[in-house]
Amino acid sequence: MKKAGLFTIAGVAVLTFLGLVYLALTYEAPQSGTTTVVIAPPAEPAQRQSLPSRVVAPANNSILPEIRIQPQTNPAPTPGVDPIVEPLPAEVVNPTFAQVDPETPPEVILPTLNESDAFVLDELRGIPGGAAVIDFLVNDQIVRKFVALVESISRGGYPQTGLPFRPVEAEMQVRNIDNNLFVMDEASYDRFNAVVERFIAVDADASYALYRFLSPLFQQAYAEIGFRNQRFDDTLRSAINAVLAAEVAEGPHQLVKPSVMFLYADASIENLQEVHKLLIRMGPGNAAKIKAQLREFGDRL
Repeated sequence: MKKAGLFTIAGVAVLTFLGLVYLALTYEAPQSGTTTVVIAPPAEPAQRQSLPSRVVAPANNSILPEIRIQPQTNPAPTPGVDPIVEPLPAEVVNPTFAQVDPETPPEVILPTLNESDAFVLDELRGIPGGAAVIDFLVNDQIVRKFVALVESISRGGYPQTGLPFRPVEAEMQVRNIDNNLFVMDEASYDRFNAVVERFIAVDADASYALYRFLSPLFQQAYAEIGFRNQRFDDTLRSAINAVLAAEVAEGPHQLVKPSVMFLYADASIENLQEVHKLLIRMGPGNAAKIKAQLREFGDRL
């Protein structure tokens, strides 16, 4: 055999011997767990990410493959043992309180129109100044008579009968000029003082509240006399305006008496609306008080 062939065989033997020695020196006894020898693939894509592992690098220029030691995983739970379940925390509920409605007055049902007199008088007695007015009112068909009076005044009239209050019994005082001519005495104004003072003593707010409460009865009575498609509020407002429009006529006023009734000798006064002539008979002082009270009520209407 040639010397070159002997040298080649000897070199391979030496390298093999050195590899065995290296394995003996680097060998580690296996620990608890599993050691897996993974031969690295030729190439890995750049975007793949593997789980972190402890890598033992080979010696420089070693022909041996890399050795990767996978991390140990926690052992699976022992079958047959129930897991411990912690109780859920108790939910805290804020206490709620039932809302208590403020005390409301019981609903009042209006009586029928035919049975409303006693009810109206009781309600009127309950407002400031209302009890004093009752002495001047009639005790039958109050609502119907009030509606008829308001409707008449809204047209400038003033009925002589069927009034909701009692007429003033005192007669007008006059002085004779001759057998055919008279003069109204200013003392005649005083016979209306008591009625006017009690009328203006009624609280305006309370009287309006009572009127609004009784409005269904007034509207029903208004429909009975033929005004089914009109609001009584509008007629009441017209009646108030008719009184407020009355001009002040200063006396003394001369009268004539062609028959039972006195008439104004001045035709310009006698031709005034009936409601205006009533205010003249009441006197300028009483007329001014009536207008002031009605103006307050009308502002709320």
